Amino acid sequence: MNFEGLDPGLAEYAPAMHSALDPVLDAHLNPSLLQNVELDPEGVALEALPVQESVHIMEGVYSELHSVVAEVGVPVSVSHFDLHEEMLWVGSHGGHATSFFGPALERYSSFQVNGSDDIRQIQSLENGILFLTKNNLKYMARGGLIIFDYLLDESDDMHSLLLTDSSTLLVGGLQNHILEIDLNTVQETQKYAVETPGVTIMRQTNRFFFCGHTSGKVSLRDLRTFKVEHEFDAFSGSLSDFDVHGNLLAACGFSSRLTGLACDRFLKVYDLRMMRAITPLQVHVDPAFLRFIPTYTSRLAIISQSGQCQFCEPTGLANPADIFHVNPVGPLLMTFDVSASKQALAFGDSEGCVHLWTDSPEPSFNPYSRETEFALPCLVDSLPPLDWSQDLLPLSLIPVPLTTDTLLSDWPAANSAPAPRLYLIFGPNRGSGKGLRYQDSLRAPPVDAEILRTMKKVGFIGYAPNPRTRLRNQIPYRLKESDNEFDNFSQVTESPIGREEEPHLHMVSKKYRKVTIKYSKLGLEDFDFKHYNKTLFAGLEPHIPNAYCNCMIQVLYFLEPVRCLIQNHLCQKEFCLACELGFLFHMLDLSRGDPCQGSNFLRAFRTIPEASALGLILADSDEASGKGNLARLIQRWNRFILTQLHQDMQELEVPQAYRGAGGSSFCSSGDSVIGQLFSCEMENCSLCRCGSETVRASSTLLFTLSYPEGSNSDKTGKNCDFAQVLKRSICLEQNTQAWCDNCEKYQPTIQTRNICHLPDILVINCEVNSLKEADFWRMQAEVAFKMAMKKHGGEISKSKEFALADWKELGSPEGMLMCPSIEELKNVWLPFSIRMKMTKNKGLDVCNWTDGDEMQWGPARAEEEHGVYVYDLMATVVHILDSRTGGSLVAHIKVGETYHQRKEGVTHQQWYLFNDFLIEPIDKHEAVQFDMNWKVPAILYYIKRNLNSKYNLNIKNPIEASVLLAEASLARKQRKTHTTFIPLMLNEMPQVGDLVGLDAEFVTLNEEEAELRSDGTKSTIKPSQMSVARITCVRGQGPNEGIPFIDDYISTQEQVVDYLTQYSGIKPGDLDAKISSKHLTTLKSTYLKLRFLIDIGVKFVGHGLQKDFRVINLMVPKDQVLDTVYLFHMPRKRMISLRFLAWYFLDLKIQGETHDSIEDARTALQLYRKYLELSKNGTEPESFHKVLKGLYEKGRKMDWKVPEPEGQTSPKNAAVFSSVLAL
Repeated sequence: MNFEGLDPGLAEYAPAMHSALDPVLDAHLNPSLLQNVELDPEGVALEALPVQESVHIMEGVYSELHSVVAEVGVPVSVSHFDLHEEMLWVGSHGGHATSFFGPALERYSSFQVNGSDDIRQIQSLENGILFLTKNNLKYMARGGLIIFDYLLDESDDMHSLLLTDSSTLLVGGLQNHILEIDLNTVQETQKYAVETPGVTIMRQTNRFFFCGHTSGKVSLRDLRTFKVEHEFDAFSGSLSDFDVHGNLLAACGFSSRLTGLACDRFLKVYDLRMMRAITPLQVHVDPAFLRFIPTYTSRLAIISQSGQCQFCEPTGLANPADIFHVNPVGPLLMTFDVSASKQALAFGDSEGCVHLWTDSPEPSFNPYSRETEFALPCLVDSLPPLDWSQDLLPLSLIPVPLTTDTLLSDWPAANSAPAPRLYLIFGPNRGSGKGLRYQDSLRAPPVDAEILRTMKKVGFIGYAPNPRTRLRNQIPYRLKESDNEFDNFSQVTESPIGREEEPHLHMVSKKYRKVTIKYSKLGLEDFDFKHYNKTLFAGLEPHIPNAYCNCMIQVLYFLEPVRCLIQNHLCQKEFCLACELGFLFHMLDLSRGDPCQGSNFLRAFRTIPEASALGLILADSDEASGKGNLARLIQRWNRFILTQLHQDMQELEVPQAYRGAGGSSFCSSGDSVIGQLFSCEMENCSLCRCGSETVRASSTLLFTLSYPEGSNSDKTGKNCDFAQVLKRSICLEQNTQAWCDNCEKYQPTIQTRNICHLPDILVINCEVNSLKEADFWRMQAEVAFKMAMKKHGGEISKSKEFALADWKELGSPEGMLMCPSIEELKNVWLPFSIRMKMTKNKGLDVCNWTDGDEMQWGPARAEEEHGVYVYDLMATVVHILDSRTGGSLVAHIKVGETYHQRKEGVTHQQWYLFNDFLIEPIDKHEAVQFDMNWKVPAILYYIKRNLNSKYNLNIKNPIEASVLLAEASLARKQRKTHTTFIPLMLNEMPQVGDLVGLDAEFVTLNEEEAELRSDGTKSTIKPSQMSVARITCVRGQGPNEGIPFIDDYISTQEQVVDYLTQYSGIKPGDLDAKISSKHLTTLKSTYLKLRFLIDIGVKFVGHGLQKDFRVINLMVPKDQVLDTVYLFHMPRKRMISLRFLAWYFLDLKIQGETHDSIEDARTALQLYRKYLELSKNGTEPESFHKVLKGLYEKGRKMDWKVPEPEGQTSPKNAAVFSSVLAL
């Protein structure tokens, strides 16, 4: 072995660390490690070789899976599991970075990051990897290309970095400051002073930044100001490592002894709720690294440098039996990391070896990893050397692909013509002192001949008198050009009258354009939703963040089995998408054409970590500008929601509504109903060229269309049925590199899929993401159009037009079927029905199923044969391309008979267009027509024929009366003396028609966005986003009338920008579980209480309940709402405040300094009683009308203001109130 080329910097390490540099093989080094290893002249291993064979892994117990060498003899300085791909990154003390792919640790890339300094920390981002060295921050692609190289101050000694968000980075070290760097601009944006220098470790939670110092302290800093909020003096010597999980902080380090620093075997554990230390945890190893591994419990992994690892609970006792030993090649472990999935542990030792320990034979590093791109093999073995100094060298020696397409270098002549910019400056006229300045940025206008004649040049500037042929400071508009580029057209008509059709939007049909809500000073009250939706089905409002998924919510709602399943679901999770979707479906059921909003569902959606990891959470700016690719986004959302619902349903027992007519369970144990509806069971076969075959069972919830290769280059119009493409996509066959156990290496394999069981609902992502796929759809639609013309009346050219008589002949009775119109045949490739047949050898036959086949074979033909199924198209989701609005997503949905029966009382099926709150019936052919210039298919839903008839789809309300009983508060400081309500007893449970006083208070999450028009009026672009903060319900009858039985403060995890204390009575801290003294609950808990009251049929009494229910996101039948705003209101007059009504009718002074929801709810109940008294229970409307006239007269005199206590007397003594007393 030759060791002369190794880095001389290794001499800085202890002798025990590099004693193996002697040519004699070290005793700790596995002899098999260096077999067949070739070293380059620098002494670095060319390939990573496994140290030992893979061993059997016991499920749930960590065991060593693989070991590889990164660099022989060069210590590993840092290791990091990639957060986006299945890769492990390793940095060395020599400044070299190496990545390994997958659990087999196959070497992926290897490159030099720094020539002299060691790599101290690695952080993975979406587009590359960040490497931190002593005074350098480098961002590199995963293949090794440099994205940016940021040099820090030479005096800096950096040790740690922390990614606070997707574009902001904190970097700290041994100096007395921490830098904040913007990754978008690659500039230092902030420098925070640190009182205690030496920040070597940084962590972050949703409450604090945690900084670990070399002095042994851990400081807790504010997320916004970075000021120290608290400090723990953990160790007297130095800090080795710490980690944070939930409300616990655990740290290990060194303590000062008489002989120097010694490793402390007591872990310091701190409770972040009380900000104090709890009982230290004594361990049986010398801790150097520690991490929380919260799989089932909050386990701690404690690692020593000698290779010992112990698992224990932070609040329990350490058990010596929980120790296992890592066998490092070198004497010391230098680094340790845990994967995001908690399934893998990585150790790096001082001899450059990396050890992977896992708890399963086939671990994954991340819950949702994206596909890794591999370098393509070089197709040309060797190329002759070219000498560029030889002018006569033939360039034909360079091999280039043969292509008939236009090269990028072939510029059209129009692009090569010069288009100069000309600036003309007309000098002042001698007599007037006035001049004209003209500029044209596109084409210079011809210069007036008089100007050229009188112009004098000084250098390159010409001066001439103003000929006064143009008005001063005015330039004529190029109307024709500007009309083609920009205008101020609004995509939505402001009134039902509408506007004339704009010429530039002739391509996108009006009903497919993006719809927006026009807000006035009354909000939504005067917006005419009925103009956009004349049906009884409910639309969805689009102004909420991430409402791009509205169309898919409608698709899921109109799937009858899914709707019944979701509405029967209820669990205890605070943010459960299945529960929130069920609540939203209930609102869609109750609505009679009024739009709903999915604010609570989208609020829960934003809290799901997987949604953020998949890029499904859009910023408001991206959504408004249309930066994201909506087609790809909705297809990822489709896969995500099915997976999430499948996981949520697996946790609960199958509802009784989903047991078949024969009594058998709808799904097997261990699976969910969503899995039975959408899952397709299949076998994945992998055949190596050595003949070894591996079969693995799996399932998928949806399929992605795989298009034929080279389809876009075939200009002849080859016919390819949709059924053929679908079969190719389901029974996918591909060649790929895979591991072969027989060959014991990666080999080219043929992978095929065999279908074992077809789903009841077939979901297809179209993946039309490029021009190639769009051309394929367009070409197949043209071929299908020509074939349809042949079938119905001979071959017809595309340019030929038909007279009405010709089409009547084509549709004669001899043809059995009426011939469709030419417009119905255009842009159609997708069939309305497909037929699938399972063969005995697990094959699959797929064919299009038309109305003609139905007449030939009969409607029951598919049911006669075993394993034959007919699927009918139920929904298509399309992407509308519109450069002006960024595009939008709409859905065509075939609404079934049961939905029409509930809404309209008729039994039929009809296709509808769902474009947010615009709903319109359409012809069925429109659902399958895709003009690829503006209407691109994204998602298809096919359902088995007669699927609904197989199951009893009754809905049983899962909300029980127990939700109204007493519950614990989330607030830790609440005491019984602070209780403001008395929960209902069992004998007080409300009945149908009972009165309940209701009031709610709100806080602001996002401010209103508005613009000022030229006439001085304000136009609301986007309303403020409100969140409910307090909900109060008081008893409306009985001996305890007026006493609250619900007074819940709603905890929120989102940032509040305005507590509106003057109007809501909510103060900062009331909604914080750590410091609040109120009865704090989750929104879901209080929502269930209100839902139970609505379902049982109580009548809510309150003031302004329409807004309250809208923000709470509840749909309440109109006959269950008694709103005092409308009870004491005259048509075409202003609404009257609760404060003025209470003063006028009840002689009460309320809402003095702030609002109180208990007081407001009681007052509304008293006003309702007063209304019944004055109107004689509604039997004397004329006499009550006189009362209202007196109310409005008094209000105008008082300017609708309640007098101060020392001011005007009570209205009972006023003359205008005499009519009230007379009644």
